[in-house]
Amino acid sequence: MATLQAATTSTGAIVSDRQAVRELCESYCFGTLDWEVTEDGELTIWGYDDFEVYEARENGLPDYEGGIVTHEFLRELADHLEADEEFDIQTAGFTKCRFPVLAKRYVVRDGEVLYADLSSPDLIDE
Repeated sequence: MATLQAATTSTGAIVSDRQAVRELCESYCFGTLDWEVTEDGELTIWGYDDFEVYEARENGLPDYEGGIVTHEFLRELADHLEADEEFDIQTAGFTKCRFPVLAKRYVVRDGEVLYADLSSPDLIDE
């Protein structure tokens, strides 16, 4: 059995309401990833796992039956970022030497959530 090995890290982004963002993060499960909202209101997410977000059940465990809700979490988070703040979270990983490798990026800014991965190659001009 092959196991995904991944790492996730984010920039720090200042949020407008520390307590609301803490409550938001506590209502979701991030697998084995860690998150923190500092006293200065800076949110970061990091760890050795893929960035996939699930709703949390009452017992704190992920609600796998509800499916992955990463986009919903990020849309809610967008409402809490300070003006001109950008939250950039990136994951890279692999499963043995299998193709494709995992590489994805979410950027939350100006109330929008942007996504990128390795699926769209562009022509290199001379």
